[in-house]
Amino acid sequence: MLTKTTATASLSAVSALSSTTPSPFLCHFTSNSSRFFTPPNPLSNFVNIRWNTNKHNTYNKNKCNNFGTSRMESFTIKASAQPLKNAEELINSVETFIFDCDGVIWKGDKLIDGVPETLDMLRSKGKRLVFVTNNSTKSRKQYGKKFEIFGLNVNEEEIFASSFAAAAYLKSINFPKDKKVYVIGEDGILKELELAGFQYLGGPDDGGKKIELKPGFLMEHDKDVYFFLVLYECISDLSFSNSLYKIKKLHSILIMVGAVVVGFDRYFNYYKIQYGTLCIRENPGCLFIATNRDAVTHLTDAQEWAGGGSMVGAIGGSTQREPLVVGKPSTFMMDYLADKFGILKSQICMVGDRLDTDILFGQNGGCKTLLVLSGVTTLPTLQNPNNSIQPDFYTNKISDFLSLKPATV
Repeated sequence: MLTKTTATASLSAVSALSSTTPSPFLCHFTSNSSRFFTPPNPLSNFVNIRWNTNKHNTYNKNKCNNFGTSRMESFTIKASAQPLKNAEELINSVETFIFDCDGVIWKGDKLIDGVPETLDMLRSKGKRLVFVTNNSTKSRKQYGKKFEIFGLNVNEEEIFASSFAAAAYLKSINFPKDKKVYVIGEDGILKELELAGFQYLGGPDDGGKKIELKPGFLMEHDKDVYFFLVLYECISDLSFSNSLYKIKKLHSILIMVGAVVVGFDRYFNYYKIQYGTLCIRENPGCLFIATNRDAVTHLTDAQEWAGGGSMVGAIGGSTQREPLVVGKPSTFMMDYLADKFGILKSQICMVGDRLDTDILFGQNGGCKTLLVLSGVTTLPTLQNPNNSIQPDFYTNKISDFLSLKPATV
């Protein structure tokens, strides 16, 4: 059997404080996923932000101090994950396989054994393959080149990185094109924002910037508090040339930062922390978006390295705000994929190496889940009594698909 019996007792309390019902993407949480719960922005213009198939009314500019919420406390008694013994049965039960990349397809710059043959076999059986990664350092096009270097035939339309998810999310809420996005992250986020038509600043360019603290020093950032000061200067100055210059200055000031996107950043520094903090705390309605909250990542195959969650945590600590998480385990990318390809989520198997991102991502989306032990999660971690996230199946690596056959009697 490919499904396990679960016994679930739930207690829910719904408070309708707004005429608009919030999306489960922002407001639904369970005992397994509460750490990824993303509360609405309490500040102002971007209050009602949610994944919504109604593309004509996703960006609500009305201020709203009372935001309707739905809370559910869920207690699930779940059987332990079973070792994958019959790969053929699992393969035949779904139409689409979603693969994580780091720890599943490769580790750092090293391809995991048996991956090319496994992907070729699945394609020969007519399976749709999709690759979803929380790593935001590359764009989809750049990831396509990495697959090509490894000799893997994967096209750009099959790749979904959290850098792309950040840009796609901003498009889904009709984020104003006259606002800027401040990026704490690397080139992948910048390229995806540019392709989506959004203005941005920050990124690697701010990696070398330093703050020289002096008595009375105040760090400036993109905001609109100078609007009336510059407007007054324009009106009071009778010189046309000076007024024209100041009007141009006024226009640039009006294009303020409306969102801060935080991803993995090897050029992370105090300048970025302070700049991002000022934008989120002082710019009305400024969004705080995280590509992911991964604790560790695979920069090399020799060890684990601090992940994007460390950068997100720093900004969260200084702003005392929770981010909107667009990468796994948020359902945003799953909803996006299901809508784009017309996939039934029950016909998807999510394959990953992390319990709290990959497996939770699949479970949140209502998919089958397979944990591989070729990356972050070890068997002792999976079987630890304190671990509440149990996949449907687990195996050593995806190439086990090639060798696991049903037992003969």
